[in-house]
Amino acid sequence: MNRPRPEPMQQVKQRRDAALNALVDTVPYIRFLNITFDRRGDELTAVLNFDEKLIGNPFLPAIHGGVTAAFLEVTAAITLNWSHLWPRIESGELDPVEMAAGNLPRRPKTIGFTVDYLRSGLPRDAYARATVARAGRRYASVHVSAWQDHQDKLFAQATGHFVMPQSDANKG
Repeated sequence: MNRPRPEPMQQVKQRRDAALNALVDTVPYIRFLNITFDRRGDELTAVLNFDEKLIGNPFLPAIHGGVTAAFLEVTAAITLNWSHLWPRIESGELDPVEMAAGNLPRRPKTIGFTVDYLRSGLPRDAYARATVARAGRRYASVHVSAWQDHQDKLFAQATGHFVMPQSDANKG
């Protein structure tokens, strides 16, 4: 009996990275802010790579509050989308090559986002992780935390609420 050979790990990694890059590359301000994602399996850590253009108050200096909010929202949205698409990518239902070519499924849309600024963001790289608290067919809630030097010393956190995309079968 001929069983299909398992896909080599390097190809699996490349396929997953291509799918994530397809999601990230379609949002221009992710590139403008120079946010990257470190992927370990289905877990994502967002990295806000420091640049002087991110400083809002040069006298402190501190990362601009709008940059912080955008970083948190991007992290929440990409993490939610990734967790929503991951099973479809792994099952083969979604093709990362097609996604990279721009054929992406609809994304969740932000309907509310609340940011808690806990301390000033210092002029250095920042990191964030999001946790999907609830993801139903129509609605999702995501919590995201950001830190710089120590993960237990947050400089900001947020909660986002999203409308989930309806599948083509549910349109009407």
